Parts: sequence; C-alpha cells; structure tokens
Amino acid sequence: MASPASASQRPVPAPSNPVLLATQEQWLFTDEELTRSPSQLDGMKMEAEHMSRSKGVNFITQVGIMLKLPQLSIATAAVFLHRFFMRYSMVDLHGRPGMHPYPIAATSLFLATKVEENVRRMRELVVACCRVAQKQPNMVVDEQSKEFWKWRDTILHHEDMLLEALCFDLQLEQPYRILYDFICFFGVSESKPLRNAAWAFVNDSMFTVLCLQFTPRTIAAAALYAAARHCDVGFQDDDQGRSWWEQIDVDLTQVRRACTRMAQLYENNAMQKHSQIPRAGSVDAANGRKRSREPDDHPTPRDRSESVNPRDQTPAGLNGERSPKRQ
Repeated sequence: MASPASASQRPVPAPSNPVLLATQEQWLFTDEELTRSPSQLDGMKMEAEHMSRSKGVNFITQVGIMLKLPQLSIATAAVFLHRFFMRYSMVDLHGRPGMHPYPIAATSLFLATKVEENVRRMRELVVACCRVAQKQPNMVVDEQSKEFWKWRDTILHHEDMLLEALCFDLQLEQPYRILYDFICFFGVSESKPLRNAAWAFVNDSMFTVLCLQFTPRTIAAAALYAAARHCDVGFQDDDQGRSWWEQIDVDLTQVRRACTRMAQLYENNAMQKHSQIPRAGSVDAANGRKRSREPDDHPTPRDRSESVNPRDQTPAGLNGERSPKRQ
C-alpha cells in the first residue's frame, strides 16, 4: 500500500519516449538557423517563406477534409512539409526550378496516409488535389485528363525526394495525445471551451514553424496554457508546492515562447481566417486561482505576416539540399 506522501505526488503525465526524442533533435532549429533555410539563402524573405508554408498546409488541410482523413494524418503531413523545406528551396534559380509548396503538400499527405495507416486510393487523392487546386470542390475530374495525370505523376515523382529529405525519419510524436493527457491530469476534461480552445491552438500551430522550434510536449503545454488564459481557468500548485509547469515537466520559458509566436499568428498572419478560436491576447502573464511563480522574461516573436504570390503548379526538379542541420 502506497504511503500518503508517495500517493500525493502523481507521476508526470504523457512521459516522452527518450529514443524518439533523441532522433527528433535534428529537426529542432533555433531562430538563427531558421533564418538560414534554403529558401532564405536563395533570397526569399522570411515572411514570404512562412506564408508559402502556411499555404501549403492549407492545401493539405483542404484535401484532407475532402478525403475525410483524421486530424492526426493531416498534422503529420504538415510536419513533413515543414521539414522538407528545411532541405529544399522554393526559389527559382537559373537552371534549377524551386519547389512549389502545393506538389509537396500533396506528396506529404500521400506519405502521411501510409504512415498513419489511413491510406486512400491514389485516384481519390488525385481527384481531391485537382479540385482544391482549381478551387472547385464539385469538379468532375476525368481520369484520362491531362490535369489528372499531371498530379498523379507529380506525387509519385516527389515521393522519393520527400523520403530522402526526411532521412526516412517517419515516426512522429504529435502533441494531441500529450495535450489530452495534460487535460485529464489537471481535471479539466469537462470544460468544453478549454478543450476546444486548446485543440484549436494545436491545429492552428500547423500553419506555423512551431514544429521546427519546439517539442510536441512544449506545444501541448503551450496549447493548454493559452486555452486556460482564454477561458480564465487556473491550475493549483500540488501538495509539494510545485507549479503547474513543473508538474507536467515542461520549461515555462519555452512554453511562453511558443505562446507568443502563436499570438503573433492570430494578430498578424493573413491566414488567420483559418483559425478556429478568437485572436489571442497576451498569453505570457501568470494565471490561476493560486498563482505559480514565473520568471519575468518575455521573448519577442518574429513577424511573418506578409503574403506571397504563388507560382504555377508544375513538377520541379531537384535543387540544393542546404540546411543549417546538414553540413
């Protein structure tokens, strides 16, 4: 029988797999490394690159909804796309065309359906891509048409390229399960507004490069934190006097950084019409009925709200594989 002291200190929820964490380290980049992505090294502005990324994720989302795919498959495809563009450039150079986000988005979704075991037939995927690309959800797509075969060949052509860029590292830990465990840990699973706000935060984070800067655990904690602020819900210190972030084993500074980046998205990003919750305000203040001790540092997020004109959707050839993480 456990003693009262040991029973009062609950185990940390959703413990991370240390082996998986170690393998994912190569996909976490600093702010300075993100300024040296292949596209920016080729002259593209950071705001333009991030907007192109968000448009690619929006393409994945629309196709995924049309195919009735689970959110987990859509999120996995978004991570694949963001990682791909840390290896390849979107910029057209003389003798080397850039990689347009839409073909990569379609290929990322194709690969994600296989990884997450939610496979759809190639025909269904190609038809959905044609409809989303043409902005005609009810368009009749002839399987013998040039458009159909163009998308089919594009997806198959880019699949090997995507696998190589990802280093065949296809096992991901998504923040959704971790967030659910956090919500249950703090006993707020009955709060529908908080659940919806936290889930929407994670969904909206796909449109940003958060997955390239923070671990899934930090993103899940940031989603819970922002949702609690949005819904005016607080978390008690435990019997040992540990603050809420200590109870779930996360770094408050990193949680704050993730929150401020998402707040910047809600306030300035031209893609905010896809957001599922109201714009976030200041999410880095202390919260709770019994306020926990918090450091005073307030990181300043980068602005990445400018739009960019998309290029024609044509299959592109190989281009340079420069990356801050690959020397």
